[in-house]
Amino acid sequence: MKYVFMAVLLVVAGSAGLFALVVGLRFMDNMTETVKIMPGERVFAMPAGVVPRGGGLSLPKEQRELAAKQPNPVKASPESLAIGKERFETFCVPCHGPEAKGGVTGPVAVKFVPPPDLSNAALQGARTDGYWHSYIVAGGAVMPAYGEALSSQEAWSIVNYLRTLAAR
Repeated sequence: MKYVFMAVLLVVAGSAGLFALVVGLRFMDNMTETVKIMPGERVFAMPAGVVPRGGGLSLPKEQRELAAKQPNPVKASPESLAIGKERFETFCVPCHGPEAKGGVTGPVAVKFVPPPDLSNAALQGARTDGYWHSYIVAGGAVMPAYGEALSSQEAWSIVNYLRTLAAR
């Protein structure tokens, strides 16, 4: 293997004046001879409480049912509703539209499967807060997962905001 030696001149200012240091760096100039690391070659265990990346993620039925039973730990306060509305406008409006009516009201939805009307009282009555939270965090058949973009508390705040839409 052929190595290249490169000298770097560093000028350092100190209390006794200027000093010149020569630092030598050694590196290989031929990338075909360096150690090759392939993507996915090293697999690391996922930390507890995180959602894997990769799209198409859908929780198994048992986990979705367990998540649906989880109560909402975030009270529907004015602060929570404001956070939920802001996050909804950022993450949900592109598909569900500004009124959460679904269909093709969102600018992204016209390109994909139309999302459901989240303001529908019957739909909201059929789903628990835990169910909505798990869908926001882990995604679903078509919906992407936002577990990496939102904290769990922010997702619960979106759920609180969604509940206000059915009352309109």
